[in-house]
Amino acid sequence: MNYRFSAGAIALMISAQLTFCSANDWPQWRGPDRSGVSKETGLLQAWPAGGPKRLWFYDKAGNGYSGPAIVGDKLFTMGTREGSEVLLCLEANNGRELWFAPLARIREDERGDGPRGTPTVEGDRIYAMSGGGLLACANAVNGKILWTQSMSDLGGQIPKWGYSESVLVDGDKVVCTPGGSKGTVAALDKQTGTRLWQSTEFTDGAHYSSIVPADLNGTRQLIQRTEESVVGISANDGKLLWKTSFRGRVAVVPTPIYRDGYVYVAAGYGAGCKLIKIGSGNQVTTVYENSLMKNHHGGIVLVGDYLYGHADPGWVCQNFLTGEEVWNSRAFGKGAVTSADGMLYCLEESSGTVVLVAASPKGWQEHGRFKPEPPAKIRSSRGAIWTHPVVSHGKLYLRDQDLMYCYDVKEK
Repeated sequence: MNYRFSAGAIALMISAQLTFCSANDWPQWRGPDRSGVSKETGLLQAWPAGGPKRLWFYDKAGNGYSGPAIVGDKLFTMGTREGSEVLLCLEANNGRELWFAPLARIREDERGDGPRGTPTVEGDRIYAMSGGGLLACANAVNGKILWTQSMSDLGGQIPKWGYSESVLVDGDKVVCTPGGSKGTVAALDKQTGTRLWQSTEFTDGAHYSSIVPADLNGTRQLIQRTEESVVGISANDGKLLWKTSFRGRVAVVPTPIYRDGYVYVAAGYGAGCKLIKIGSGNQVTTVYENSLMKNHHGGIVLVGDYLYGHADPGWVCQNFLTGEEVWNSRAFGKGAVTSADGMLYCLEESSGTVVLVAASPKGWQEHGRFKPEPPAKIRSSRGAIWTHPVVSHGKLYLRDQDLMYCYDVKEK
């Protein structure tokens, strides 16, 4: 057998697989449409005692809160190794490591060292942001770094707890949030990393949220938020299309939610939530603003007409269009949420326990829980289990620092 031909053929097969994205893939932060809601079906509606079957366990991810991005049978995430923040590629079906690629020196933090964002996979390339603000584009087949761009060179300053954004690939651009006087949001050519534009009319400092795209009023828009503002920016040239105030406190983290001309944002530290309507001519109308959904960094999902998330001090179901509380529960501790097949996958940040709950306005209806073992030993004493759960191809993926777990949640 010709080894060189075989290696090349394998690379081509992997590249072709990565280029094709199926409906069950999870190629970026909060899934294909950044909603945190999977369209996958045929999943378990209840878990056996002790939880679903564990398929594999991996213990070399290093420090960090980066989540998994999954395309086909490949899983991509970030961690630390040999003094660097690194990109990692595993086989999603068995956890076998395929390659790792150094990105930047490790950013140290009292809440936990290493990267915070989740890689974005598009075609045969990966785009990932280090905690210190180095955006890298890598070959998804072998991890070769193709180009890098520093947020500081775009005028940005590292937020207190590090850059946490999961960058967006939109058409021929990769869009990021350096923050600062040169423009809060920047678009780069996804092939070369060359700057295409920066939002010079919008110059807030970066916080910890990620951009959501929307087709609105005949324009491709990029929705982002900072400590003080929620904005819509033209994807074509970076012009500010609309802006509304929303005063966050300390750290503004949750990704905005967009549906049918409505934009919903929330934040922790008592800030609460706000829903706005973007009308014709990009006129902004506040639908409601209240303190019900005080979501710190566990995220919120919109399933049907209802929002679900942790709102200090309990879990809340909120009517999306009215802002009214439907129910609240303190049956489970603070943490992150993902939704798939009509269920909520809730992760408790202090213990790592995961619970399966019906995404229903009828109340907290639990259908099983378990605690992944073993727990991480390298987690900072001031950190927690902050990586969001991911459901893809019938599997539940969890992470606690250097440890990654994969469980079978597909109905047999």
